[in-house]
Amino acid sequence: MEFKKIAVIGAGSWGTALALTLSNKGHEVKIWDVNKEHVQELQVNRENVKYLPGIPFPDKLQPVAAVKEALEDAQVVLFSAPAQHFRSALDNALPFISQDMIIINVAKGIEQKTLKRMSEIARDKMSNMKYVVLSGPSHAEEVGLGLPTTVVVASTDIKLAEYVQDIFMTDKFRVYTNSDVIGVEIGGALKNIIALGAGISDGMGYGDNAKAAMMTRGIAEIARLGVKLGADIHTFSGLTGIGDLVVTCTSMHSRNRRCGILIGEGMKPKEATKKVGMVVEGMYTTEAAYELAKREGVEMPITEGIYAVINDKIDARDAVNQLMTRDKKSEIMF
Repeated sequence: MEFKKIAVIGAGSWGTALALTLSNKGHEVKIWDVNKEHVQELQVNRENVKYLPGIPFPDKLQPVAAVKEALEDAQVVLFSAPAQHFRSALDNALPFISQDMIIINVAKGIEQKTLKRMSEIARDKMSNMKYVVLSGPSHAEEVGLGLPTTVVVASTDIKLAEYVQDIFMTDKFRVYTNSDVIGVEIGGALKNIIALGAGISDGMGYGDNAKAAMMTRGIAEIARLGVKLGADIHTFSGLTGIGDLVVTCTSMHSRNRRCGILIGEGMKPKEATKKVGMVVEGMYTTEAAYELAKREGVEMPITEGIYAVINDKIDARDAVNQLMTRDKKSEIMF
């Protein structure tokens, strides 16, 4: 295939891992971050010592000091800012984005206050934007090392998704396509809430049975909200549903699970977030999903329980007891 000129906005662990994947394939990649000191460190060290140490940058990966420089002549723009900063990252880049550019977003979350998914924010800014979301079970630490990983790219324009599929595909990075943008975004965002819950359960020493129940009932309530918003229920049994949920709830690479473990061990939520040292998306997404579920009239008891715990409204053990003593129900609700 023809190699592309690609801009990566956001030089955290995930943005860096994808920049490495793309540049190792042969694309010309420029990476920029709002933190100027961080960009300078990338330029000097030729690796991301702070977020993805030990993996040197290939020649085709160039950190740049200005967003304009990153976007100049770019055919593809990949946004890897945290979900709560996606709007501002897009605002910074918009003066230099043309309608011909393909926009790929990899942030997983729901914006607080507006309760909008990332694609909704993008459409607000540019109604005819060529928008693709990339999601799935994919820890940056493993992707950066070139370990086998499988993800999904989703767009309402399936031809556009297939185009992006070709840009990323390697023998170590397998990419599927999907036209269900809503389902892919909801699955990627809300699994972080369940990962917090799984971590809390682990931190309290509740064992594998409890965590399996948390994950299984978790995907059920994620799917309930997703379907209410217009998603295809089958998406939640795929890579961006169950797949992403499994990896986030079981791996110590997951900052959401690590944060949950600390809370389960007795640490205050704010202290736990600070100790993790990076953005814990689930803390923000829980707030947004709680409000979204209320707005849509969707029952999400696990999300409600975790919301109460992280806002110090209830002790984690009491939250588990409330979940375990709810009224009897049938498992299959659809």
